[in-house]
Amino acid sequence: MLRIAVPNKGSLSETASEMLHEAGYVGRRDPKDLYVADPENEVEFFYLRPRDIATYVGSGALDVGITGRDLLLDARMPGAHEVEALGFGGSTFRFAARPGRFTTLAELDGVRVATAYPGLVDSYLDEQGIAVDLVPLDGAVESAVQLGVADAVADVVSTGTTLRQAGLEIFGPKLLESEAVLISGADEPEGLATLLRRLRGVLVARRYVMVDYDLPANLVDAAVALAPGIESPTVSPLRDPEWVAVRVMSPRRGVNQVMDALYGLGARAILVTEITAARL
Repeated sequence: MLRIAVPNKGSLSETASEMLHEAGYVGRRDPKDLYVADPENEVEFFYLRPRDIATYVGSGALDVGITGRDLLLDARMPGAHEVEALGFGGSTFRFAARPGRFTTLAELDGVRVATAYPGLVDSYLDEQGIAVDLVPLDGAVESAVQLGVADAVADVVSTGTTLRQAGLEIFGPKLLESEAVLISGADEPEGLATLLRRLRGVLVARRYVMVDYDLPANLVDAAVALAPGIESPTVSPLRDPEWVAVRVMSPRRGVNQVMDALYGLGARAILVTEITAARL
């Protein structure tokens, strides 16, 4: 049985569970459940704090898990490594301080930096050759400067609004671009390949749609240039020998522009349908 760690709460939990459900696995019915067995698919799910998942996987207690890249790096578990990015839960890590206080990372040397990710920040600054006095916090990091416990902060940034409201401005380069990732231990466990193939199928189903349309046969080459698909469109004859039916996988983003272009070319009966599962 493949033992899988899943976030039990937080920003990654719901989407991770949805993704596993779309991949054909049994999920928990009660949000309080911490363990779910899925013998038909030969897996077991353990619902854990996202911050703890890298520790369980890296120690070998569990085989694989879904967590944030930031949490994986913050745990600093040598036995755990990233297998696949999962395309959700994106975040950016930056340094911030009072306006004009710092302009480069080198100026942080010897000062206090507050963060909820001490392992991640310490490793990053070590690579830069910068030594700081880290102030570990569990949340509300943006208040650390105002309350006098730190000179700068390192935190997750989306729009920067929260930092600006706290009287801080971003400086220096990005520490990290994070997102949800599938992680594994040092050895590839049996069943990982199947799980990975299923999750990749979900990613494809989310990113692509099927586009079907009828088209004059002499315009196929021009239509394929507009919507080439992943490999090659399927072209089938119609009763009218001068027309063909075309089916193609097209990126979900921008599909309406593709439909407009195909219509302008001469395609008709253009239909878009969802993909619920895929294997490529």
